[in-house]
This record gives sequence, structure tokens and C-alpha cells, in this order.
Amino acid sequence: MSNPKPSRYEDAGVSIDAGQQTVDLIKKAVQRTHGPNVLAGVGAFGGLFALDDLGPHPALVASTDGVGTKVALAAQRGRYRSIGHDLVNHCVNDILCAGADVKPLFFLDYVASGRLEPAHVAATVTGLAEACEAVGCALLGGETAEMPGVYQPGAFDLVGTIVGLVDHTRRYPFTSLSAGDVLLALPSSGPHTNGYSLIRKLVENVSLDEEIEGVGKLGEVVLEPHRCYLADLRKLATADVLVHSLAHITGGGLVDNLPRALPDGLSARIDTSSWTVPPLFRFLQQQGDIDTEEMFRVFNMGVGMIAVIPADACDAALVALSDSWLIGEVVEGDTLQWT
Repeated sequence: MSNPKPSRYEDAGVSIDAGQQTVDLIKKAVQRTHGPNVLAGVGAFGGLFALDDLGPHPALVASTDGVGTKVALAAQRGRYRSIGHDLVNHCVNDILCAGADVKPLFFLDYVASGRLEPAHVAATVTGLAEACEAVGCALLGGETAEMPGVYQPGAFDLVGTIVGLVDHTRRYPFTSLSAGDVLLALPSSGPHTNGYSLIRKLVENVSLDEEIEGVGKLGEVVLEPHRCYLADLRKLATADVLVHSLAHITGGGLVDNLPRALPDGLSARIDTSSWTVPPLFRFLQQQGDIDTEEMFRVFNMGVGMIAVIPADACDAALVALSDSWLIGEVVEGDTLQWT
């Protein structure tokens, strides 16, 4: 009687060789983000980042987030690289809301799938590295998990953690924030990374290759990467515009995110006529016959970030950021007002 064939890890759906191939493919892209502060990165059990040059009142700010079900559309279109930009830019924007002069330090990623496809993971991590390089952030390391039976064939998940540096005496919201301050809106590049479970449901019977009147090719518009606002905030700083607080408009829309940027006892009055909602959101609303209030709770509706600034800084801010606009003002109270 012959012995049964020995079992191997690959028989259970996990390829060690594919894992090593993935590391080899991403190594150069990741190392391009490393500066002198990186003491250990790809290949080490843990990343090391030196903090020798911290300022006088240093505090670390960290945020973890994911791309959500946008990854399903990205996989469908083969847009793995851009999804890496989505994740980094989202996380950078989150820590910018911690305070003035936030400096991104390093980023860690986690990619999970049912079956490891080295070329797909390499494209995703290359996108992460490109986005990190653009903001001066080290892609310090990450994890690639192959989990057959947990993820369906072709499905994957992408999450990440960013760590940055901020002077804790300059945390948002500033104590100088008061009623009468104005709200400067910075445009989004699309839905960013929120509301995609609903988007996928709304477009399930529409070809992503279809050209929608006034919108463009649907697959390209809905996968436009999340915009990063670091460069915009640096332009405001160069123009001597003092930002009192920031609100990144993510899940929950303006309704849930703007109050997070304001102290107790203060709210905001929003002028909904101050901007034209982008055509994609109008298309999605019509597709699902969605109530306007629900749209504003699910999507950013064209507003990706709001900076709270003094009223006398309006002119300088609008010159520094020519595509921004005033969306409202800070008022007394605890309830958002809409006009």
C-alpha cells in the first residue's frame, strides 16, 4: 500500500513562492520612499524610524483606514495602482486635521486576498509608494496576506496606517476659532473612498465603459483617486492664512464630519447654493431615487476638505487656492444650519 502524497501549503491555496515574488517586485518602489530616518524597512520584522530631529513640542498623530469596497471596482477595471494612491491620500488628509504643520512620517500597508497575484499586489504597492513619495512619507513596511476561503477569487482588501508629527501646542481646533470665522471649501475629485457599497449597487446594471452625458466614462469617474490636500494647505501657509481647524469630508459627509472640527457650543451655517454639485452625484441620486439629505450623509457632494479660517483671511485664501470657495460660516449653537 503506497503512502499518500505529502500535503503542502500550496495545496491549501497559499503560495510561499508568490509571496517572495511579490516582495521582490515591490522592493525598489518602497525603498525610493526611504530617507535617512528609516533604519529598517522592507524585509525586517518591524520598521524602524529615527526621531532625532523632532521639534520643541512633538506629538505623534496616527490614523488607520481602508479603501473599502472601491477595491471591487478597481479590481474589475484593473486599476490596482490608483487604489494605492486612494489609501495614502485618504490617510494623509485624516492626520492633517490634527493640527498645523503636520508632517507625514511613515506608512504601513496591509493587502489581503484569497489568492496572491504578485503583479496585482506589486501594482498596488507601487501606487502606495508613489503617493508616499509625493508627500515625503516613508513606506516603511506592510503585510501581504493570502487567505483562501476567506476572500472570494479576485477579491482583495487594502488598509493602511499612517504616522505623522505635529506640534501639540498647535492642535486643531485652535482656541481662537470663534463665531464669524468662515468655511473655505476645497473640491473633491469624486466620491473619494466613501459610499462605494451604494455606488456599486446603483451601477450594477450600467456598463463602466458607458459614456454618461455630463459625467464622462463611468468607470474612469468613479475610480478617480482620492485627492490629497497637503499641497493646498502649504499654499495657505505660504499666503499667511491662519487655519483654525480642518474637516476631512469622508464617511458621513458634511453632516457628520464638519461638527468634528468645531468645539462645543459652535456649529456652522452652510450655503448650499455656493457650489454646483458635480454631475456624478446627480447621476447617482437619479439612479437610486435617493433623498438629498441621504446624499449629503453618504457622499462628499463635491467638497473634500473644509478649512475654518478668520473672515479677514478670505481674499488671501481664495487667491492662494483659486479652485476653492466660501461655503458658509461658524455660528453659535450645536446644530448645522442649511440655507
